[in-house]
Amino acid sequence: MKKIGLNFVRLFSGYFLYALGIVMAINANLGIAPWDVLNQGIGNILNITIGKASILVGFVIVLIDIYLGENVGWGTVFNMIFVGIFIDLIIASNLVPKFDSFIPSLLLILAGLLIIGFACYLYVGAGYGIGPRDGLMVAITKKTKKSVKFVKNTIEVTVLIIGYLLGGSVGIGTAIMSICGGYFFEFVFKLVNFNVAEVKHRYIIDDIRFIKEKLREKKEGEV
Repeated sequence: MKKIGLNFVRLFSGYFLYALGIVMAINANLGIAPWDVLNQGIGNILNITIGKASILVGFVIVLIDIYLGENVGWGTVFNMIFVGIFIDLIIASNLVPKFDSFIPSLLLILAGLLIIGFACYLYVGAGYGIGPRDGLMVAITKKTKKSVKFVKNTIEVTVLIIGYLLGGSVGIGTAIMSICGGYFFEFVFKLVNFNVAEVKHRYIIDDIRFIKEKLREKKEGEV
């Protein structure tokens, strides 16, 4: 139980830091990452916060992941819900300053990317499933047999265009986050000696099987 508790602390710390990195990019006012452009655009159209839009988009993506046969963990579901909640809370608290000049804004974006890298290390390393958007990338890669890079770029370009047409913020910050994001992740993962391929995830289906097995054993024990 202690291990589970520590893993959940790690999981939710990761979600908070991920949301913090997103808000830092938003407040830099130089353009935001492709998925956040989509969230912002949908938020503008539906007149809801970007956090609520993130939850809505995440919910749709989780359904698509399940339809495509990708395993979903509790961490996937929590990611869908709590990153959006934390985004709205951080924005409402004015925790992150806003900048109008280029250099401070650029530094804010770069710091945000570094924080997002650490956030991914925390929540992915907890082993409760990857985020909905990463799950979509994996599922489409399996179905199409295309490279991960091709699928990731195709998805991000698609959501970027849709988000831009819906009124999302696109700028040099969008290009920086799209191009440099992978390098920041790699830097952080090397810094903490983290190999994402070695993480063994526990999925919701595993818990369902576990419960069924325990019920079966209990039923057999009563016979």
